[in-house]
Amino acid sequence: MKTVAVISRKGGAGKTTVAVNLAVSAFRAGRKTMLADIDPQRSSFDALRARTIDGPALAGISAGKLFHAKSQAAHDGFELLVVDTPAAPDSDVVQAVNSADLCLLVCRPTFLDIASVARSAEFVRSLGKPGLIILNQAPPKRGGLEPVTVQKAVQALRFCSLPVASVGLRARAAYQQSIAHGRSVGEWDANGAGAIEIARLWENVAAMLAFDDKDQNAKVG
Repeated sequence: MKTVAVISRKGGAGKTTVAVNLAVSAFRAGRKTMLADIDPQRSSFDALRARTIDGPALAGISAGKLFHAKSQAAHDGFELLVVDTPAAPDSDVVQAVNSADLCLLVCRPTFLDIASVARSAEFVRSLGKPGLIILNQAPPKRGGLEPVTVQKAVQALRFCSLPVASVGLRARAAYQQSIAHGRSVGEWDANGAGAIEIARLWENVAAMLAFDDKDQNAKVG
């Protein structure tokens, strides 16, 4: 079983959006998936609990119970555990990072977010874990051109010594609308730009986890 920890030490960066959409993407790709929400706010847990169709298994737990939950999930044949982490305290985040095969650092294109993710990246590297930075809530292109704020953010993030995902997530109403109904953005609007973004991001993450979802889809289809 693989474990992914979704991290942001800055509130409002969009951890829930990333955690929910990737967990549902993995589930829809045929992976037996669990989402463990160790953030006391339980945003991811509440979002997926609102689903009216099948989806990832859920665990709303404290960080102290993560090791047991991971062991039980592996015993039960789960293939992926997605952990939505709190912004604090540090001890809770440490437990999630230590349990992870891959850490996803979520960051908006703002000075304070970039400063925060730089510290998180150093923290992840110090624990010897692989990581991927995901730029979230980026403003849309105008006239086919990337906004200067996004260009500068990507340049700054490259100094964090962790790779930046080749696809970022734009600020789109569809993300909030879908989460409110317990759905991924791909389920909400299968042909929308958000669905394309998440599909490409999942491909990136699945490759880093050494998942071959083309084979998996063929197996379950």
